[in-house]
Amino acid sequence: MIKIVLLGTGNVATHLFNAFQNCDNTEVIQVYNRSHKNLAAFKTTDTTTSISKLKKADIYIIAISDDSIAELSKKLQLRKKLIVHTSGAKSIDTISNQNRRGVFYPLQTLSATKSVDFKTIPLCLEAEHSDDLILLEQLAKTISSAVYHINSAQRKALHVAAVFVNNFVNHLYQKGEEICLEHKVSFDILKPLIQETAAKIMTLSPKESQTGPAIRNDKNVTQQHLEDLHSTTQQEIYKLLTKSIQETHGNKL
Repeated sequence: MIKIVLLGTGNVATHLFNAFQNCDNTEVIQVYNRSHKNLAAFKTTDTTTSISKLKKADIYIIAISDDSIAELSKKLQLRKKLIVHTSGAKSIDTISNQNRRGVFYPLQTLSATKSVDFKTIPLCLEAEHSDDLILLEQLAKTISSAVYHINSAQRKALHVAAVFVNNFVNHLYQKGEEICLEHKVSFDILKPLIQETAAKIMTLSPKESQTGPAIRNDKNVTQQHLEDLHSTTQQEIYKLLTKSIQETHGNKL
């Protein structure tokens, strides 16, 4: 049985807690938060607001905002314990070297109100010591079928790539919805297109999947689109993405 202390009560901590609680070989023995806020959601285990009262565990998982990881890791009254963070953007060195350091990064968008199947979520692991990496891998495989050894430089690159394919794409969905609302058209009409676009890259590369007026270098259509857009921001996004597509595929601007 792998015993875990979770430090944090946000989306990542909550989803990890639920995943671990459903496993026979893991036990979250305690959840820490600096205030009582949100601790009520973890009724099935011990909770604390005091760093000095952390229980003895095999792994301590820091699942808080990136900018707070270093400060919290320094405050921990622990020595030579395995402390890991869940950040995609922060190096393993963000954790204080008074303990053994590692990373347990779930590469997925996690929202409080939407459940996820952790078995399909890639878990990116890193540790300074081989024994710790083995333990992290054992832990990861209790909840996921997609486990990877990823170093800090690779993880930072993955995090940037994830922003492009998730956060930026979602923002473009929002812009598309704004255009629909402006013209009193249901955004639902676009959902089958969104699903097909995502499905295609399961069998084709994104470059092979590219379609549209930009790759065809259809200047009349792109110019008409720009004239139809009433927002300067939307026009700028459209021009930038059109330029990027054309440069990627070798079309003349």
